[in-house]
Amino acid sequence: MPEMRQFHVYDCARVGRRRNVRLAIAVVLVACGLAIAPPAAADPDTCPPNCDRIPDAAWIAPWAIPLNARYTWPRLAGVAVTATAPRFRFEELCGTPPVAEDPRAYAVAERATVINPDGQWQLQATVMHWRGETWRGGELADDVFHRAVAALRSCQRTNPTASPSLTVDQQDRMAAVISGPVILRQYLMTNAANSSVTELALWSTAPPLTAWPMASDETLLDALGAPLCTAYIGSCR
Repeated sequence: MPEMRQFHVYDCARVGRRRNVRLAIAVVLVACGLAIAPPAAADPDTCPPNCDRIPDAAWIAPWAIPLNARYTWPRLAGVAVTATAPRFRFEELCGTPPVAEDPRAYAVAERATVINPDGQWQLQATVMHWRGETWRGGELADDVFHRAVAALRSCQRTNPTASPSLTVDQQDRMAAVISGPVILRQYLMTNAANSSVTELALWSTAPPLTAWPMASDETLLDALGAPLCTAYIGSCR
């Protein structure tokens, strides 16, 4: 064993004399077992590196969603699928016309849905993200959000049987109830710092067989938006 160690030392020294300094150092480190391991890969559940898909960490936790005790909602990342030019749930209910040159057409987006029997609450969640320069992606996210709020306010014009009421109306977050033959609880948030918009919608035919809990919409919006800060590293301070 000592002889073999001396052989490696001699071999390293000979290589060092024949190569330039940088190459000699590299060969010595490799031959003598001193090479430095590459850094560990980034967490695949966050962005970067997964900015070409929605990171798993971007979704609201099932236990933070209303009625989880009744429905045991799944982890949404596990049921999410790619969404092309996604529309919010209220747009379908309200019959909102399509938007010309809608930025959602080129967002990275995924949607999770949970369908229950008629009379029970159904669920839809969407996360969308715009790649590229954050300042531009943030503008697009905010534009999508503010257009959505305006469209929701106009819901009764496009669907006379639907009556919208905003319970939270802030610069970057919105919660609303749409009453009618279908009751829809709509939650929407934008985060310009990470160029993202996230949606949570729950609805049932009226009257629902399971009563809606007396929970805070502000608390739910906090739980909906917080994962974006975890998923898109360094975007929130």
